[in-house]
Amino acid sequence: MSEQKTKVAESRVSGPADHGASGNSPMRNFLEGSAGRSLGLVIALVLLFVMGAVTSGDRFLNLENMLTILRYASIIGVVSIGVTFVITAGGIDLSVGSVLGLSTVVASMTSVQLAATQSSWILMVLVALAVGAGAGLINGLIVAYGNVVSFIATLAMLVGARGLAELISGRSTQIVSNRDFLQVMRGEVLGVSILIWIFVIVAAAGWFLLNRTTFGRRTIAIGGNLEASRLAGIKVKRHLVYLYVLSGLTAGIGGVMFLGRTTAGTSTHGLLLELDVIAAVVVGGTLLVGGRGTIMGTVLGVLIFSTLINVFTQNNLDTSLQALARGLILVVAVLLQQRFAARGTRVTKPVKV
Repeated sequence: MSEQKTKVAESRVSGPADHGASGNSPMRNFLEGSAGRSLGLVIALVLLFVMGAVTSGDRFLNLENMLTILRYASIIGVVSIGVTFVITAGGIDLSVGSVLGLSTVVASMTSVQLAATQSSWILMVLVALAVGAGAGLINGLIVAYGNVVSFIATLAMLVGARGLAELISGRSTQIVSNRDFLQVMRGEVLGVSILIWIFVIVAAAGWFLLNRTTFGRRTIAIGGNLEASRLAGIKVKRHLVYLYVLSGLTAGIGGVMFLGRTTAGTSTHGLLLELDVIAAVVVGGTLLVGGRGTIMGTVLGVLIFSTLINVFTQNNLDTSLQALARGLILVVAVLLQQRFAARGTRVTKPVKV
């Protein structure tokens, strides 16, 4: 009986890699599989580097500029890891930018900083993480148990969290005065910014969680076929709550990183960040309809956008052209997703139990 239920859970939309059994050539199977998609992203990233080298020369290729690209990518990248899990499960989280801003405001409140000075700077970190996880918990409960579409639920949080941040801060900037916190968050390890190390650690943890744990397999199964996952015994609602908490938690981590980078908390932090995050996740190869997610692809997607922005900045090109280029990349990525998803779709009849 349990094996039959498991088969039901696996009767979902299969990725392009599943399509290889239909007799396609090995090269075509490779290109349509996860390795091929990652290779395509790597090639796109290399082409951007070549473009930067040709147009800007040493200014682009020097080590300091490479670290600048990584520092810019770090915050977006951390938040993107959490959103990757939500989208893989077939949901969406539009609130991460506002939740990030709210976490910076609460963590930089005078009372919180005073308590951190008297105890430890880690208190500010814990407060920011608690705000992010709490907002994610509310999102998850509304989506899972309130049966509200994730787009609407997180859109409400987007507006509400930003408004709450404005009320708490009085629409003013709150300066971070805790020197221990700033010393740690603006420090370096082996000559590399702590922000980049945080991105690397979160990305590695996200990859392990999605690809090597039951939690990750359940996330993919829910995105592929929610009802079949429920029939297979997965506690779908509870799992969805966990996913939104995870997304909120990464937004809180991003808030801590913002505080360290800007030395201030404000309600404007993270404004429209959710657009960059979702774009990076989609370009990375995670299906918007759910059922397939890739942390490595998300990391490459973030690096592609951050490198593109750096190339445009190095050449003093109009920001409107930047936005146009990013929009075109996103549209192409979605069109390719639709093509591969349609080609790889396999309809399997549920096994009767």
